[in-house]
Amino acid sequence: MDCSLVRTLVHRYCAGEENCVDSRTIYVGHREPPPGAEAYIPQRHPDNRIVSSKYTFWNFIPKNLFEQFRRIANFYFLIIFLVQLIIDTPTSPVTSGLPLFFVITVTAIKQGYEDWLRHKADNAMNQCPVHFIQHGKLVRKQSRKLRVGDIVMVKEDETFPCDLIFLSSSRGDGTCHVTTASLDGESSHKTHYAVQDTKGFHTEEDIDGLHATIECEQPQPDLYKFVGRINVYSDRNDPVVRPLGSENLLLRGATLKNTEKIFGVAIYTGMETKMALNYQSKSQKRSAVEKSMNVFLIVYLCILVSKALINTILKYVWQSEPFRDEPWYNHKTESERQRNLITLARPEGNAKCQIFVVLVMGRGNHAGLSQFLRAFTDFLAFMVLFNYIIPVSMYVTVEMQKFLGSYFITWDEDMFDEDTGEGPLVNTSDLNEELGQVEYVFTDKTGTLTENNMEFKECCIEGHVYVPHAVCNGQVLPNASGIDMIDSSPGAGAREREELFFRALCLCHTIQVKDDDDVDGPRKSPDSGKSCVYISSSPDEVALVEGIQRLGFTYLRLKENYMEILNRENGVERFELLEILSFDSVRRRMSVIVRSATGEIYLFCKGADSSIFPRVIEGKVDQIRSRVERNAVEGLRTLCVAYKRLIPEEYEGVCTLLQAAKVALQDREKKLAEAYEQIEKDLILLGATAVEDRLQEKAADTIEALQKAGIKVWVLTGDKMETAAATCYACKLFRRNTQLLELTTKKIEEQSLHDVLFELSKTVLRHSGSLTRDNFSGLSADMQDHGLIIDGAALSLIMKPREDGSCGNYRELFLEICRNCSAVLCCRMAPLQKAQIVKLIKLSKEHPITLAIGDGANDVSMILEAHVGIGVIGKEGRQAARNSDYAIPKFKHLKKMLLVHGHLYYIRISELVQYFFYKNVCFIFPQFLYQFFCGFSQQTLYDTAYLTLYNISFTSLPILLYSLMEQHVSIDTLRRDPSLYRDIAKNALLRWRVFIYWTFLGVFDALVFFFGAYFMFENTTVTSNGQIMTTNTHMIFGNWTFGTLVFTVMVFTVTLKLALDTHYWTWINHFVIWGSLLFYVVFSLLWGGIIWPFLSYQRMYFVFIQMLSSGPAWLVIILLITVSLLPDVLKKVLCRQLWPSATEKVQSTRVHGQSRLPELTLLACRRSSSPWATWPGPHAKQEPLSWPPLSSLPHSHSVPVPHGGTTGGQAISPDL
Repeated sequence: MDCSLVRTLVHRYCAGEENCVDSRTIYVGHREPPPGAEAYIPQRHPDNRIVSSKYTFWNFIPKNLFEQFRRIANFYFLIIFLVQLIIDTPTSPVTSGLPLFFVITVTAIKQGYEDWLRHKADNAMNQCPVHFIQHGKLVRKQSRKLRVGDIVMVKEDETFPCDLIFLSSSRGDGTCHVTTASLDGESSHKTHYAVQDTKGFHTEEDIDGLHATIECEQPQPDLYKFVGRINVYSDRNDPVVRPLGSENLLLRGATLKNTEKIFGVAIYTGMETKMALNYQSKSQKRSAVEKSMNVFLIVYLCILVSKALINTILKYVWQSEPFRDEPWYNHKTESERQRNLITLARPEGNAKCQIFVVLVMGRGNHAGLSQFLRAFTDFLAFMVLFNYIIPVSMYVTVEMQKFLGSYFITWDEDMFDEDTGEGPLVNTSDLNEELGQVEYVFTDKTGTLTENNMEFKECCIEGHVYVPHAVCNGQVLPNASGIDMIDSSPGAGAREREELFFRALCLCHTIQVKDDDDVDGPRKSPDSGKSCVYISSSPDEVALVEGIQRLGFTYLRLKENYMEILNRENGVERFELLEILSFDSVRRRMSVIVRSATGEIYLFCKGADSSIFPRVIEGKVDQIRSRVERNAVEGLRTLCVAYKRLIPEEYEGVCTLLQAAKVALQDREKKLAEAYEQIEKDLILLGATAVEDRLQEKAADTIEALQKAGIKVWVLTGDKMETAAATCYACKLFRRNTQLLELTTKKIEEQSLHDVLFELSKTVLRHSGSLTRDNFSGLSADMQDHGLIIDGAALSLIMKPREDGSCGNYRELFLEICRNCSAVLCCRMAPLQKAQIVKLIKLSKEHPITLAIGDGANDVSMILEAHVGIGVIGKEGRQAARNSDYAIPKFKHLKKMLLVHGHLYYIRISELVQYFFYKNVCFIFPQFLYQFFCGFSQQTLYDTAYLTLYNISFTSLPILLYSLMEQHVSIDTLRRDPSLYRDIAKNALLRWRVFIYWTFLGVFDALVFFFGAYFMFENTTVTSNGQIMTTNTHMIFGNWTFGTLVFTVMVFTVTLKLALDTHYWTWINHFVIWGSLLFYVVFSLLWGGIIWPFLSYQRMYFVFIQMLSSGPAWLVIILLITVSLLPDVLKKVLCRQLWPSATEKVQSTRVHGQSRLPELTLLACRRSSSPWATWPGPHAKQEPLSWPPLSSLPHSHSVPVPHGGTTGGQAISPDL
């Protein structure tokens, strides 16, 4: 028996953290490891086939039908249709089946076409050729045939066919450059590293002889996280174990750049690749309008049931008198009556229904049960008769409105950014109207409010300040003549610390020096210094390295694991890179361990002051802290730099500690964090840096407009309080009269959390008229308001459960304080804390609509948590944009997104929903009234064709076009007057009061239609040929004539009602509205003017023509339409005169000749640069400039840009 096999199996399945369930083992090249080294256990993995489609040829119909009938309205109409098939109903099954069939078919065609496109893209991807190694030779096959364990070769400019572990490349240092634009939108080159022990394998034969196994985590969708290790077997039995991280992983969809070829082993294939796992849709968000729509639908369903129940009861009350159960011309004998109790189907009989009745009743004569079944059948028949009150076509119209309306956002040229060449993106069209209901905006600071374009301003080394191109080492630099000398030269002892500080900044980073493509012209040697192009995921790092370059030290390259820098004497210094302790948002620092040419080992660390100062044991802490605080107040981003020397014994301990953490498959991040915590301590403080991140163009104007619209703006950032507060003042979130309230760790240390919260609560509630959405507009600069500042640690205490197990009291108190503050700044926030804040507000008792906007991966959690998530297409990649509902190029575009697009979409869809319910009440209520005049016989008032086409053809297109193009006020007005946004706040147009008004308006119009036509037909005479004619209009009287007259008045009334509500007329509106009425008339003439051979009845023949041949009938139609529309017109006139809203005031005072900006505008080829100036920075001493409105600026002239900043790069004396 092979004991080694048993031992290996026991170890694998019982060894605690290395449990096989959470990891997988891959055999590189499908080669078994040496005997006794590893048990060979074949594993099953999916092939490399990508399937993004939902359906196949075989399951499309059942699966699509199942998904569509999960929608309650579709399922309801299916039940009605089945009832019409089973029992004898007053209307044909066609009247319900055809609209349902139309809705289902249109939706199925749309979804089928979209899925066909997905199939087409999948086939193109799955059939593309790839090269892999087999028996030492290069073989070509289709991508879909790749398996986990195959060794793949990828050439330059090719995309990786699956997720690969990087084994070797054509580059001598074992690196390759990759772009991930298709994954996260970042076009910059990223550097990946081959496994140390395999990077020397450059040929197919070498790589085919590799004996190795890879242990890694099971597939998960995080693009930036990977945990694994590789065991490389040589002649010895003990394998060499190397850790694998995200730097060794090449993702499917990424492209190889500046590298001739690479070899890699497939570890995740097909639908297990990280790209495929990110296909999975996010949780569905539902808008407030959709929720209101569903509630209204339930109300109308209750009305429908009530109507059917009332008519059923009244029918039997009516028939309780003798001989009222049959018409006088169709009396039945007693035996026929008994047989009719059992026959519940159509006159021709229905075998299934008869069998059902017999089985239920048995052979006996159960009269009570028979009567119940008869009543239940009548109830279902009335349900079918009145079912059109439920507007099934509304859902299709709403979907089409959202889908088509989303293109208006993407086509908006005002939201196109010339600098980046980017326009707005719509990732979901389901929330267009939700943009008009936002009450809270949660925004990131860096890259969202600011440009994320860092500029190195100064550095402070042991209390001495250095400003590039001004003062360095106490000496005036070239091109800086005429500057007052304030800083004094450091002593000889400080010279060493100064150069050590510069070397630390040149070495402590993850920057790559770009290999120039032909794009930038011929490549220059990086030794020349100024030709270096630095690439990094962090703009701060690039700004620091470029700033230090201006102070005399230049980072050249990382070559063969040696970092090269150019010193002031133009000498190249080489440092061996031993370890990188990567940056993360929790530690807020990063470190490198390097070995100098003299053999000294250094640990250089840089990070936030709150992260560095507690770990410092030496250095001029007070002077540097003072400088850091001063820079933070001015809005600069600060970092502290420290170091320590490591003796060889310490370094060996560090290596052992890091190696143990790196090769762990379980809890690797936790173990690495614990290792970093032990290593990064007992540091010596060198100095600090200050970097300026300018405010984005028109960020202050956008925030001011949002506040005027009644929207509360919160800033959630990881920056320190002073820096964030300075930015909030600059962007006008805080005003000069804003009283700042602090809820910070420092405050809580002085007092208990309970006391601080109650003190703040009394402060904000002391002033009468607390700030609410309805009275705070930001219009008055002299109004007293409060601003709250809270940090992450204080938030953790508020969210933490108390000792008695409850945390609700503190949360409610905190929310009460926040509600009464005009603005809130949350600093030192971790990504999950941002989401906690959003969730806390979202679930508060008011349930406000929240919007989160950010540009980085750390903002994704709050973007997903908010009702509406908006990503800024920024310099930190597109993680936020990919996970958001909408994406915009700049923060300034949020103003138009909410105040214009959101406002208009909410107005449009609100009118659409209310109008659909209104016109269906007008449609079906006359049918309800008609039952009182026909003995509750379930006789239909309208012809089958009219029942079928009312919602499909006669009244559908006008409201669809209205919901796409209506502008109740001009776009310019909405942009100039943000307060108009308040008129639609809190779902104002879909409140119960408005809903009831529309419903009663529909009931009133229905009463006018019915009784107006009824009194017209009141006096009748019998002609010589037996026909019944009205004495006042001389029309042939009959059921279908009466119903056609009611239907004609109704179609014209509901269409003209929409025309009265339309404010923005174009030729398309005229064509659709008047064209719909013309289509009805033409259809009615054709339907009643021809004997159609496929119809079993000709009841509508000549009815419409005969009705229109009567002059009094025309007068009655016009009179009834006028009477129906009059109350709504009077109500609008009176309300506009007596209680006008802000929007109605604007409409009244609007100049009739004012032109509107067209909303449906394609991206123009020629673009003009923005005339708006950027924020000059926190150093500028000028007062904020007041700019004229955009519409008043001449297009042929540019606006002068105000400039600000430090004067001439002057050195500043330190605060000692």
